Amino acid sequence: MEMFLLSIRDLADLFGFFAGAFFLTMALTPVLTHFLYKYKLWKKPRAQAITGEKAVVYNALHKDKHSRKVPTMAGVLIWLCVGIITLLFNFSRGQTLLPLFTLLSFGALGLLDDMINLRGKSQVAGMSFRWKFFWLLLLSILGGLWFYYKLDWTIIHIPAGNWFGLPYTIDLGWWYIVLFVLVIVATANAVNITDGLDGLAGGLLTYSFGAYTLVALLSGKMELAIFCATISGATLAYTWFNIGPARFFMGDTGALALGATLGVVAMLTNTALILPIIGFVFVVETLSVILQILSKKIRGKKLFMVSPLHHHLEALGWGESKVVMRLWVVGLVFAVIGLFMALVGRG
Repeated sequence: MEMFLLSIRDLADLFGFFAGAFFLTMALTPVLTHFLYKYKLWKKPRAQAITGEKAVVYNALHKDKHSRKVPTMAGVLIWLCVGIITLLFNFSRGQTLLPLFTLLSFGALGLLDDMINLRGKSQVAGMSFRWKFFWLLLLSILGGLWFYYKLDWTIIHIPAGNWFGLPYTIDLGWWYIVLFVLVIVATANAVNITDGLDGLAGGLLTYSFGAYTLVALLSGKMELAIFCATISGATLAYTWFNIGPARFFMGDTGALALGATLGVVAMLTNTALILPIIGFVFVVETLSVILQILSKKIRGKKLFMVSPLHHHLEALGWGESKVVMRLWVVGLVFAVIGLFMALVGRG
């Protein structure tokens, strides 16, 4: 009975932080909206596709949207609310310091990228790929070194390894740093790639951090679980205003920050191999871009009408709301599957 009551209290705390983040974000949204519109911080459509060609199909699909001025950098709202709540009520050097630092540092990088976009210095609407990748790599390496030398983390968990005759854990040694960098850079970019339709990334991030709330809770990391619940509540409130027609976009300010933080949470819960399942849509979206580039380089022609996948689906005739809602459904299903794998495969 005592364990049951404890779990009820834990769930009540999680819901309280989730609701608190949701309502705080909702309350601060009018303030941010006033600022974004007052200073005309409009997102500028990209002139080039990721393959280097003119973004003809993309711009044709979103001609009406681009005629309407919509500000960017609303990701500030998310990490501001999460930061306030975490620093005041849930700060823990062992569990929330690293993900909070990740949220703010990658958020600062994304903010710089969005500012470059606003100034119109890049044809791809933001920082050049080379510079963005350099800073992503540098921040990720610093995180990997911290995990390896400071926390002495070298072991990864193999979910349901016994089902396939595999060990439950593998000691990677210094290769753990490589895995850490790969997870953070890949997740940050994957979320950024997915953030291309109104409401899409916000809904998927809400599911993903919601799933990791339970993963962290059942791993005995209560402060981390609360941190994830806080992000989930803030992203849900953001999504309320981002559903089409969007009032604002999170921009790289939010996408890079939340993607990298999701990766750090996966590393802290030792579920790096579960992350591609919980974030399945992010993975598919990224693969569509990679395959598109490879197809252009090797075959000389496109594999998709336009990438990422959500734009290809639009080009096939799906309306934006249909694409978003169906990918939400897919994301929710795989978040549940990933949560199931994390639970039954603990060993």
